[in-house]
Amino acid sequence: MGAALEGDNRVSLSPAAKNAINEQLERLLASSYFSHSKRFPNFLRFVVEQTLAGDADDIKERTLGIEIFGKDADYDTAADPIVRVTAAEIRKRVAQYYQDPAHNQEIRITLPSGAYVPQFHSPKGSAAFGLPEIDPVVPVAAPAEPAPKPAAAPVRRRWSFAPAAILVLAVLLIASGAYYGWKQATRPATELFWQPALATGDPVLICVADQTETSGQVLMDSLDPTRQVLLKPMNKPKDNLTTVAIDDLSAIVRIAGLLQSHGRKYNLRGEAVTSLADLRTGPAVFIGAFDNAWTLRLTNPLRYHFANNADMTEVRIVDGTAPQQSNWVVARAIQISTNNYRDYAIVARFTDANTGKLTVIVAGLARGGTIAAGEFLTDPGDLAQLMRAQKAAGDKKNMEVVLSTQIIDGEPGTPKIEATYFW
Repeated sequence: MGAALEGDNRVSLSPAAKNAINEQLERLLASSYFSHSKRFPNFLRFVVEQTLAGDADDIKERTLGIEIFGKDADYDTAADPIVRVTAAEIRKRVAQYYQDPAHNQEIRITLPSGAYVPQFHSPKGSAAFGLPEIDPVVPVAAPAEPAPKPAAAPVRRRWSFAPAAILVLAVLLIASGAYYGWKQATRPATELFWQPALATGDPVLICVADQTETSGQVLMDSLDPTRQVLLKPMNKPKDNLTTVAIDDLSAIVRIAGLLQSHGRKYNLRGEAVTSLADLRTGPAVFIGAFDNAWTLRLTNPLRYHFANNADMTEVRIVDGTAPQQSNWVVARAIQISTNNYRDYAIVARFTDANTGKLTVIVAGLARGGTIAAGEFLTDPGDLAQLMRAQKAAGDKKNMEVVLSTQIIDGEPGTPKIEATYFW
């Protein structure tokens, strides 16, 4: 426990200590872990300022829901986890910030697990401003993860490039070190999942969505990809440019970085120019769902697959054994109006019957789902859960997983396994 808090939850700090803590708070909020968000900084600033003002007793889940998220005074905290999910994400981001050696000598502001009242410590070997040293037995760093993604628009954000620039950008991001060192982060669980792709001598084909932006975004029907619906754009279109969704790019960079760290060659191709002959040359990874016809074709026969209503205002993942269930749904109206919703994704690894080659699916319903899927398939801790489930199912080689992630202020949280199937 930080000695900055007394038993009655009221701080006992000098004015100099409070000033130093406020200065450290501003450093934290100016970092890339917080600067691209609105509600994460608002949350952390609120609890720190309330604590320094001696009002820590008032920092409760309901109070935070009302003050930070504009909830009604009688809202159901058990049914709405937005405060708990946000606090968990803030803990992770704070831990990532202090993981950088450049911050070793800075005051520590931490949010203990299961609590919303922050604690304050001086760095190890110091007793600055009367603050206790950080407890060496309490970890302040989470496992290495990539820097947080920029704040998202309510729908899939899109960057516009000259047509040839899409694939070049992904390569440059990897080559320039935009993604963290996979050799240090890779663990056995990661290798177990990706071993079928790593063991082959054939280059891995990464098939990504590529759309020409005219007056909106083209989405394809899950049952008939030749039937397409044009959605009006959120922003003014730019003529003669090809676009790539940044959530797809996040997954591209993660997976390409993993392959590169193992010395495995890969090719990036747009789904429109990918042929069946291309897929017969080696393993393939398909990124994106409703903007990638190959993903829809390959997942349609699987137990878990994508579906939608006629005007594409509602997209969902369907369990073929219980097609009437509607648990995994994203309604675009809610997505756009609130920017706070639960997104879902499918990740899968199987041998395709048509090509005889390994197929990996990385696809979400909306913008956050694909980001979460890419994170899941490149994170050793997440894949360890899947490998344990695979072993319990008899080490079957083919697998499919439904994931969920809470979207807060347009940013996805950590992925959670909703369902698995092995065959």
